[in-house]
Amino acid sequence: MLLYVTLGTNDLDRAGIFYDRTLATLGLKRRKQDEVEIGYGAESDVRCRLWVVTPFNRKAATIGNGSMVALEAENRAAVDAFYAAALANGGTDEGAPGLRPFHPNFYAAYVRDPDGNKLSAVCERPE
Repeated sequence: MLLYVTLGTNDLDRAGIFYDRTLATLGLKRRKQDEVEIGYGAESDVRCRLWVVTPFNRKAATIGNGSMVALEAENRAAVDAFYAAALANGGTDEGAPGLRPFHPNFYAAYVRDPDGNKLSAVCERPE
């Protein structure tokens, strides 16, 4: 359904460090970059699915209240690693790794990036 997602940043270099290290735990890597954006995707994908960008209108990036990007994790260990990497690289806690009440195997962690964008890593497989 979704083709790609963009998240705004006010410091592309800082965001790049955060996302390089955090998304690597989910098997995603930096695939493209220029002076205003960085694109991330899986090695096997034909395109970048997550873009971190400076806003096109050149105004400050702001967060969307109620907005969140949820990223699929292969296993619960990857969720744990995502959470640890996010916190170690300038992110903030929005919910430690653990099971959530959405269904019996919904294991997730929630963080905010250095610009305040909310992210989640989710594994829906049994342990």
